[in-house]
Amino acid sequence: MSKYWSPIVSALKPYVPGEQPRMANLVKLNTNENPYAPSDKVIEAIRAAASADLRLYPDPLALDLRKAVAARYGVEPEEVFVGNGSDEVLAHSFAALLKHDRPLLYPDISYSFYPTYAGLFGIDAVEVPLNDAFGIDIPDYRRPAGAIILPNPNAPTGIGLPLAEIEALVAEHPDQPVVIDEAYVDFGGESASALVPKYENLLVVQTFSKSRALAGLRVGFAIGQRHLIEALERVKDSFNSYPLGRAAQAGAIAAIEDEAWFEATRGKIIASREKLTSDLKKRGFEVLPSQANFVFARHPDHAGQALAAKLRERAVIVRHFAKPRISDFLRITIGTYEECARLVAALDEIL
Repeated sequence: MSKYWSPIVSALKPYVPGEQPRMANLVKLNTNENPYAPSDKVIEAIRAAASADLRLYPDPLALDLRKAVAARYGVEPEEVFVGNGSDEVLAHSFAALLKHDRPLLYPDISYSFYPTYAGLFGIDAVEVPLNDAFGIDIPDYRRPAGAIILPNPNAPTGIGLPLAEIEALVAEHPDQPVVIDEAYVDFGGESASALVPKYENLLVVQTFSKSRALAGLRVGFAIGQRHLIEALERVKDSFNSYPLGRAAQAGAIAAIEDEAWFEATRGKIIASREKLTSDLKKRGFEVLPSQANFVFARHPDHAGQALAAKLRERAVIVRHFAKPRISDFLRITIGTYEECARLVAALDEIL
């Protein structure tokens, strides 16, 4: 506390990001990063951008990147917004689209930045409980609302909804903006981006951090009809007209254009996820069905916090959430085949 703080600061509950520890021989499976290096074409593009004239500002419209995203998803560049990671895109969405007289709805077990943003922007929010199987039930959202945001697949559970259910949600709320947060969709989910031309209230948010292995570059984007994108642009240009530097824009363009790298890498991650799921189940874990680049698992005989601590002693870091209903679960990022094997070996020592 400080007498110099604005009143809002003392009331905030900031988001706590995943730990970035410095440990020898570490297996880091706690922050859902891609275990594989980015495409070589990305590195070449970043190097070329860095050798250009960095004294000049980057394109504030990021037009070439928006064109690349638009071509990939079959929309117009004017229907694409880009920002400094999907976190910034989501923050602008909260400010531009999700504050209304009626409450914002989102799941009670979900991305923990949602309540942080709601508090930051003074948004009245209602958390809708997941069902007993930790899934999202669309009928539970048939209630008065000013707006809705859902992650699909959800985090930290990894459970995804089929596209038909997402469309039903959007169609049932024609007067409310619906944001679908698709950070993990490329690992087995169905993107709602194809629904954008049909629904004027739908905004789809994605990131380059996970499936494109660019968490360190900080690039995210949204797809929606022009009036929604314009709202995000108005907020952005009231905050920071240059959220993406030249290197970030160049690297992201190269990443989205290298489809061969994308397909090969996500295929390896999906295969490792299925093997790890099988290995965990053989050792008595309950593993929720995941369509993400992580699994959410618990063991009936071991508390989640204690199990995470014992793994840490063996230089294996996973994510534990000390929250009701999920305190015995561990969220385990899918690493390389070798990293997953080290995790399983460590578990064999513990169990």
